[in-house]
Amino acid sequence: MTIEHILKHKGHASVTVLPTASVAEVTHVLAQHRIGAVLVCNERQDLLGILSERDIVASLADHGASALDHSAESLMTSHVTTAVPRTTVADAMRMMTNGRFRHLPVIEHGRIVGVISIGDVVKARMAQQEQEVDHLKAYVAGA
Repeated sequence: MTIEHILKHKGHASVTVLPTASVAEVTHVLAQHRIGAVLVCNERQDLLGILSERDIVASLADHGASALDHSAESLMTSHVTTAVPRTTVADAMRMMTNGRFRHLPVIEHGRIVGVISIGDVVKARMAQQEQEVDHLKAYVAGA
């Protein structure tokens, strides 16, 4: 199973903010969309970084309430690990586990085509395992 399969069911929408957006604005976007991270992009929708709840909490711990006035660009992770639609779910899980992050932008031909979360990966992996069990049961029953 590939990330393309996940996006086919989940959808290709991704939530982005400009690098100049304040962290306060980003928190509203996260809450409004009920998501844990946003992609930071320029006006052409080029991926510049990713900003997660975890990044915001760390900044609040370091700077207090003034962290809310910082820009998305100042807190974002700029070296973003990305995947392509052909990436397998197992590879995506491995990337996310080894990199200790929960959101993976999906890029094709230099453009953002979606974002998957660790929850999406776990859900897909469970469905894949259930399907394998069903195939094995059918094989054993037919044998």
